[in-house]
Amino acid sequence: MILSRYVKKQALFAMTGAIIGLWLLKVVFDYLAELQDLNDHYNYLDALRFIAYSAPRDLLDYMPFGTLLGAVVGLGLLANTSELTVIQAAGISRFKIVGWVMQPAIIFVIIRLLLGQYVVPTSNQLAHQVKHDKPLLSSAINGYWDKQANRIINIDHANTKGELKNIKVWQLDDTAHIQQVLQADTGSFVSQNTADKTSGWQLQQVKQLTIAADGHSQLTTIPTMTLQLPIEPSAIYLLTRSPDNMSVTELWQHQQLLAKDKRRSLEHEVAFWKKLLSPFAMLSLVLVACSFVFGSLRNQSLGYRIVIALLFGLVFRYLQDLVGFVSLSTGFSPFFMVLLPIIASAALGVYLIKHKN
Repeated sequence: MILSRYVKKQALFAMTGAIIGLWLLKVVFDYLAELQDLNDHYNYLDALRFIAYSAPRDLLDYMPFGTLLGAVVGLGLLANTSELTVIQAAGISRFKIVGWVMQPAIIFVIIRLLLGQYVVPTSNQLAHQVKHDKPLLSSAINGYWDKQANRIINIDHANTKGELKNIKVWQLDDTAHIQQVLQADTGSFVSQNTADKTSGWQLQQVKQLTIAADGHSQLTTIPTMTLQLPIEPSAIYLLTRSPDNMSVTELWQHQQLLAKDKRRSLEHEVAFWKKLLSPFAMLSLVLVACSFVFGSLRNQSLGYRIVIALLFGLVFRYLQDLVGFVSLSTGFSPFFMVLLPIIASAALGVYLIKHKN
């Protein structure tokens, strides 16, 4: 159908232009900001590499705003030239026109999913290494924790090869007082005991702090020490990663690993549902964007519509962050809390399209 192809083409070009425009602005301003951090170890080329590795993450972040803005601009241009009125006069319903606009938006939904799954987790790690010359470590809360009898182990970073970074071990007595603290910057996987399913890591240059009962302490350095853990290297790799730098499948695997020990990480669950439901979030924004053009704003200028759309996009983004914090603080279902703004946004869009004159 000619009208269908025309509307889809208009929406696709507008969305593409909006996404690329916002993305390039972010890249340019980020590079200018990086120039302030130049030193003997971080030059212009390093800053450019950092921005290049950070670009996929920026594209991922700005794609929802771009589709929202593109839908408003695409339909808004049709409304300004009265073409949208003519299309509706030809017997095409509003929701059918919205369906046409949704189809190019789905293209960007798929692109965003592929970026989040295969590109951004790796590019974020590379960007951090360029600027800080070390792997991206998780916070102490997100790292791997294990309690074995009177011993508590924390590993801040691990990769799939069994190479560890920033390892800490606390040895407690029967009254839960600290007897000994071990700290090592690095460790590597060396063996596996198939009998008790424990894996061995060799720690290098271990600093050992021994605390006596009378409060006196002694610090010594041990060249090498073996640490036994009942987990595979690939599993520790998942359990030490920050949720923002994990794909949907990695977040799912992370939940399954914790579930085996009857544990859960609400922060990782919130990130999982945000990423999994992100396609519906983007489409709900497009729905609201279309309602701005069909609804009471149809007689307003295109610039006014764009401002309203951007404000709504910001409110939606902040609302998503807010419900995430609520879920973390109350323990309420992350799935429901992440879904709530999406349902509210979609319901608002449907209401405006259906009832506004």
